[in-house]
Amino acid sequence: MEKLKAGIIGCGNISAIYLENLKNSPLIEIVAVADLIRERAQERADEFNIANVYNVDELLQNKEIELVLNLTVPGSHAMTDLAVLESGKHVYAEKPLAISLEDGRKVIELAEEKGLYVGSAPDTFLGSGIQTARQAIVDGLIGKPIAATSFFMGGGPEAWHPDPEFFYIAGGGPMFDMGPYYLTALVTLLGPIRRISSSAGIQITDRVIGSGPKEGTPLRVQTPTHLAGTIDFTDGAIATMITSFDIRGASDLPRIEIYGTEGTLSVPDPNYFNGEVKLRKFGQDTWETVTPVFESSQNERGIGVTEMVESIRAGREHKASGKLAYHVLEAMHAFQRSSLEGKHVMLESTYDPNAATKENEDQTEIVQSN
Repeated sequence: MEKLKAGIIGCGNISAIYLENLKNSPLIEIVAVADLIRERAQERADEFNIANVYNVDELLQNKEIELVLNLTVPGSHAMTDLAVLESGKHVYAEKPLAISLEDGRKVIELAEEKGLYVGSAPDTFLGSGIQTARQAIVDGLIGKPIAATSFFMGGGPEAWHPDPEFFYIAGGGPMFDMGPYYLTALVTLLGPIRRISSSAGIQITDRVIGSGPKEGTPLRVQTPTHLAGTIDFTDGAIATMITSFDIRGASDLPRIEIYGTEGTLSVPDPNYFNGEVKLRKFGQDTWETVTPVFESSQNERGIGVTEMVESIRAGREHKASGKLAYHVLEAMHAFQRSSLEGKHVMLESTYDPNAATKENEDQTEIVQSN
């Protein structure tokens, strides 16, 4: 089968792992890269033997390219997605889907209007860690899920990132940076979110870039850096979630735990694709390791793109979809809204984590019956 030709817009830090993981893909061929800084695009092209270095308009006008990976900074995600869709190409973007809900809706609506696919990171939930935990819940190993905890506790990226300014403006902070991993995992495991209540604040205001050519430069913090809240899921489970860039020391809190009527699951870091899932049944004194449903390496970024291409060719719903990303985007906004407005925020969107899987199974049954 001929490979689908794709281009990348945005050749910053994250682009290297996508290019590395997709270079031997049987389904996708990266034929062009583009970046606002042409020298940066040329470096990636030389590193990964990419034939074409374009500006953004040239890439979008290339009729050979059917799919674009949008790896720009968060503030450019929606604008770039819309331009890609207008050019008649499918798009897969880094997280978050957009900064504003309005822009997120525009992306989803334009894709539906044009009959194109929108995918979005994170795709870590497709790895063995979250999928093993999901299968354990489906198999009833902890009974009915009734509660969860989810903690991302860190000191912020300015110590190591060479250009950390975007982490501290609208569309940044720990919620928009790391929240997509945790919320996507929670929705995968517990289903859609019904409402959220929270408190949010900027607890450490004075920050300084700690490495690279900008070392010593002060950072202006313009978005919440510590958010703590409660998530009510449609199926009844209640989760406690904290995301923070204000933890200067250490934390021993678990990444994610799911509590059921018959036991507890310890879920690995949702920023990675693998990791051990631990189970402690009611009445047991020790934890046991759940056998993985399959094996994953730590960083397989790009499997969401591959699964989307498989779905494009099969004409079915894909898993790391814009609809899932929009539900997560609305949840992230709800954390900030709830704190500002002093009330629960009800989510208008929903997402069925079983939809793509069920559609795939239905299509398999049709093929087998024929």
